[in-house]
Amino acid sequence: KLSDSYLSVIKACKHAAITENLKLSLVWIESSNLEESRSGEDSYKNAWEQLKSVDGIVIPGGFGVRGIDGKIAAVKYARTTKVPILGVCLGMQSMVIEFARNVLGHTGANSTEFDPSIEHKLVIEMLEHHTGKMGGTMRLGARQTILQKLPEALGQEKSIASLIYGKPEGAFVLERHRHRYEVNPDYVDSLEGKGLLFSGKDETNERMEIVELALKEHPYFFGVQYHPELKSRPEKVSPPFHGLILAAAGRFGSKYELPAETYSGNRRKRTVSKADGDSNSPTKKPRSESQLSISAISP
Repeated sequence: KLSDSYLSVIKACKHAAITENLKLSLVWIESSNLEESRSGEDSYKNAWEQLKSVDGIVIPGGFGVRGIDGKIAAVKYARTTKVPILGVCLGMQSMVIEFARNVLGHTGANSTEFDPSIEHKLVIEMLEHHTGKMGGTMRLGARQTILQKLPEALGQEKSIASLIYGKPEGAFVLERHRHRYEVNPDYVDSLEGKGLLFSGKDETNERMEIVELALKEHPYFFGVQYHPELKSRPEKVSPPFHGLILAAAGRFGSKYELPAETYSGNRRKRTVSKADGDSNSPTKKPRSESQLSISAISP
């Protein structure tokens, strides 16, 4: 079922792994099993054992409230333990919500897709669309994302976005979109004030397209509003997925020649065990440097 629903994500991960000559193991975790409401169940224990066994995490796009708190919990785990993570569409929105809850202190922060009555609306329906009407309200197709200049005080010459796309600030990347909700621009200043960087925006400078943390804070905390997996090919891998695989394999810093003192990934050791194959077993086995384990968080 998941191999059909997330075929493009699976292929994008595999394309990137093949490029790096790595044998990839994808470990699927049902996000609802990561939620505190399941804490007394075996599924909760097994899900967390799986998550803690992998080298990297990808949270793909999706719709609906089911499992959203599990996705946010996975983001918190990745952010605080410095496990490389890529969020796509709703995955990126989950990253923003998690940061607002746990760094800004907005405990009830959420998306209006899940709770229209919340106080802190971190993710909202696009303003030009009519709330409650579903037909013809999605932002679709190839759109430009303008790469942003990082604050000079950060001490980081290039953003992750600029590094992986090989383009300077002010240049644009063209990626395919499929979404109805987006980050609320009213919260951007407060989020950036605490270190969440919006390194890619649309042409109006109002839509947040890429989010990341500084490389000195995290080896690869990267989220995109668009769907980069849709353009991935074996001979032309998706930059965001390639970045995830590089960081998970401990190769991001050397790939982009990042100074040891400014890249947190140089201080992180890879996990020495992995979940057994593509199954849901939390069994851990020794693994060679040519093996890589990535967890995909599904609804």
